[in-house]
Amino acid sequence: MKRFRKKYKKPRRLWDKALLEEERNLLKEFGLRRKKELWRAKEILRKYRRLAKKLNAIKDREQEKILLQKLNKMGLIGENSNLDSVLGLTVRDILNRRLQTIVYKKGLARTIKQARQLIVHGHVKIAGRKIVYPSYLVPKDEEDKIECDIKVEKNE
Repeated sequence: MKRFRKKYKKPRRLWDKALLEEERNLLKEFGLRRKKELWRAKEILRKYRRLAKKLNAIKDREQEKILLQKLNKMGLIGENSNLDSVLGLTVRDILNRRLQTIVYKKGLARTIKQARQLIVHGHVKIAGRKIVYPSYLVPKDEEDKIECDIKVEKNE
């Protein structure tokens, strides 16, 4: 039996007013259903920042190059970036790479919530492959291969 471990950590102060306000704004802006999704994005960011700090301390150029290539492929940093740009990443950068956000920003859905619904119902494909996870982090090279079965017209 495989035991699954949590992929996120709760904030230390759950009822901090400023934190609650910030989280609520992010949930609304990116159409997240629960805070667990936001905490998972923060954990991904924490992992990359922790790794960048470690590589900066031990001065391993090969591992540093691998990390920068991976983040560049994901579209989180630019082509000629260094570890300082990895440390400058925010949770918004991670949330902008989610499939739900990209479908909305490409104009395939009227609202961010509708983008989530289209993905979950299986109407969104990447290079002909159906993806039903709104939290899928889209690599830079797959971004232009996103297509939707249903045509959604903007009401303006």
